[in-house]
Amino acid sequence: MIARRAVVSGRVQGVGFRFFAERAARETRVYGWVRNLPDGNVETVAEGEEEAVAGYLERLRSGPLGSKVTALTAEDVAPRHYTSFEITR
Repeated sequence: MIARRAVVSGRVQGVGFRFFAERAARETRVYGWVRNLPDGNVETVAEGEEEAVAGYLERLRSGPLGSKVTALTAEDVAPRHYTSFEITR
């Protein structure tokens, strides 16, 4: 199991991005959370098998209709053994 924290930049707030991320997490079977940041970016932490986390982050690079992802930066973090995926704010 691996865990990655990612920050997604661009037009990613007000376009359903967190709900898109939640659906992508369910479909790729990763756990963790997603939230809006005050600076207009979206932050997420995803845990799971390496291939699943990579697939989740790849979906985020596309984003939902109406979004425009200009950057996605990701870093490895210590797993916290989440048991669900949550929209935290």
